[in-house]
Amino acid sequence: MTLTESSRGALITEEYREALATLSQGSVDRNFDPYLDIDWDAPELALDPNDPRWVLSPDVDPLGATQWYQNQPLDKQIAIGKWRTANVIKVGAAFESVLIRGMMQYIMKLPNGSPEFRYCLHEMTEECNHIQMFQELVNRIGVDVPGMRPLFRALSPLIGVAGGYAHAILFIGILGGEEPIDHYQKAVIREGAHMPPLVLRTMQIHIAEEARHISFAGDFLAAHIGQMGKFNRGVCSVAFPIAMRWLAGEIMAPPRSFATEFGIPREVIQQAFWKSEHSQKILSGYFGDMRKLAEDLELMNPAAKRMWKALGVDGPVSRYRSEPERSARRSA
Repeated sequence: MTLTESSRGALITEEYREALATLSQGSVDRNFDPYLDIDWDAPELALDPNDPRWVLSPDVDPLGATQWYQNQPLDKQIAIGKWRTANVIKVGAAFESVLIRGMMQYIMKLPNGSPEFRYCLHEMTEECNHIQMFQELVNRIGVDVPGMRPLFRALSPLIGVAGGYAHAILFIGILGGEEPIDHYQKAVIREGAHMPPLVLRTMQIHIAEEARHISFAGDFLAAHIGQMGKFNRGVCSVAFPIAMRWLAGEIMAPPRSFATEFGIPREVIQQAFWKSEHSQKILSGYFGDMRKLAEDLELMNPAAKRMWKALGVDGPVSRYRSEPERSARRSA
């Protein structure tokens, strides 16, 4: 430990230092540039606005599972699916910008020699590339989607800055935003060629780099929460399920303008996000890994367990990282 790190005590353990070094080297050895690693103009990646692969999967997408959606003519299913896919991508890009704001606030307070400083900058560089990649994809899909809901968009600069001062909550929030997207994209890829190839290519790149980011967030919380007193640990234990539920809704559920544009009845939106049995299984399924992490961090106290259940994000823990959701098949 260097003199500049001594004030942080046991936070920078040798094990944590080695994990950070491995992640940082991984970012050097294997990284993606959206304009080098994607041939945007390749004929095989061309986007067809009438491609039936835009149709939402009933197993992966909660709106795609509704009878109302499945009763629509094919051209409307395609239009809805294309809009929804583009908007989730746009929201993902916006969430990355909130993450960057929060992490930048955090690292500028770190002492010289901190290994967290280096890795956080690697991650922010990768997130900037993801924002470019996502926006380029939205532009090429050609649907003028709004992305974030208005309130979240208005609050996002404040959320990022505040996160830099409540750093454990920031990283819990990072996981709350990254996990639903990561889980959704992996489920799409496991289904096979259900999406247009260009969309799948961006998902593959995002998943590859998000694996490092999610790993770091878990290691960060283990190092920092392990040093907290009882009160702060209690706050984090309750904040964990709240962040998961709130951010899943912000990222995966569409804004009101979506229903207006396509004439989707209010009760259909309510059932899809998240009142039907099937949609509740999808929501819960996003967070098997996070429930396991909360257990490992000893944050599953009785109050926290009640909160996970009340918010509909409880359920079994993953047996291993990214375990497929085996029970969230459509039941009706």
